Amino acid sequence: MIQADEEALLPAYVRRIPTGGYRSLNPLTKLTLAAVAAIVAFGVRGWTGPAVVLVVVVSSALVAGVLRRMAPFALATLPLVASILLVNTFLYPNAHDVIAVFGPLAPTWTGATAALQATLRVVAFGLSAALFALTTPIDDLLGELERRHVGRRGSFVVGSALGAIPRTVDRAREVVDAQRSRGMDTEGRLWRRFRGLVPLIAPVLFGALAEVEERTMALEARAFTAPGRRTILRELPDSGWQRAVRWLLLVGSIAAVAVSLAGAVKLP
Repeated sequence: MIQADEEALLPAYVRRIPTGGYRSLNPLTKLTLAAVAAIVAFGVRGWTGPAVVLVVVVSSALVAGVLRRMAPFALATLPLVASILLVNTFLYPNAHDVIAVFGPLAPTWTGATAALQATLRVVAFGLSAALFALTTPIDDLLGELERRHVGRRGSFVVGSALGAIPRTVDRAREVVDAQRSRGMDTEGRLWRRFRGLVPLIAPVLFGALAEVEERTMALEARAFTAPGRRTILRELPDSGWQRAVRWLLLVGSIAAVAVSLAGAVKLP
């Protein structure tokens, strides 16, 4: 591990240490929190599981100072939420408590309740993932995984999966700007916007393939496949209480799901 006097000689991007009550947690702790949030939100029946997850996530976001930045992630769940509300409210099976009749459609109170619960689960999970993404740099997570003997290939797969969507969005934005500079109309009516998507598909796909080749060559140039363990320049702080909390959260979430499914405790 790098000593204090040696760390002072490193560039700022190498010795960057997250600050703040939530940001300073070890990346594995934040990853465990996100995984536990998903387990509880989808595994615990009723309103209790997703409601608790939502309260914890919003509180953590306030502490980390990223609550406003989570709004786009919440908006991204709107198409899924809309489909959940419509399908469950109008087409819930074996429900007879009809609210009203609209021709062949008859929304039910049972379906509406199930739709709201499912919506709460999706929003809670989406915000928990957003909290993890906004407070945990990918390089920090990958370095920590490799330090835990996950392996450089496994770490690379995780990093590529986490960074695929942001890179695709940035590439699509660059292609749109380039096409607009060439006179392509991407505004106006819906049909014009839809027609403008066609010239964007090929550049985005070919750009992604070219990036794969470039990343492969860059990794080979940096001895990615060389045998032996690499030296980690910066070890992020971890502590015994964080390790204990990670195990307690995992065991507690699995136990909560088991109790909920078994019906041993009637949750509201």
